[in-house]
Amino acid sequence: MTTPELDVFAAWVEGLLRGRGYDIDSPRGGGKSRIADEAGVHRAAVTRLLHRQSMPDLETTRRLARVLDVSVREMLIRSGRLTAEELTEPRAHLPAPPASTPTRRLTVDEAAELLGVPVDRRERFARAVEPFLPVADAGTPLASH
Repeated sequence: MTTPELDVFAAWVEGLLRGRGYDIDSPRGGGKSRIADEAGVHRAAVTRLLHRQSMPDLETTRRLARVLDVSVREMLIRSGRLTAEELTEPRAHLPAPPASTPTRRLTVDEAAELLGVPVDRRERFARAVEPFLPVADAGTPLASH
């Protein structure tokens, strides 16, 4: 089952593997087994990809991305499974601040509104997220409601 997407993706992964020192070319180099072990996937999944027989499943893709130090987003786009438009950056949906205004942190209320938290649940939302907010030098949260 060779497709242009599979060929391009497999070639890209091969380049990453070679660049990171995995010997995937010699029969007894151990590179395929080593990457499979480090990623926690079956060696056959790596072999099928490198032999252009099949794309890895999502979990294998996620695990390979971690070991190859690339984002899952990039792996999915390069595999042809999803487009960059379908995988927008997390902040891509937020409006850009006006150029003349200095960048500031969102308040908890603003974040709740952007996330669609119902008004009657915003106090609970604020209590849940405030422990994770950075603390200013004076010990007060930088962003609060």
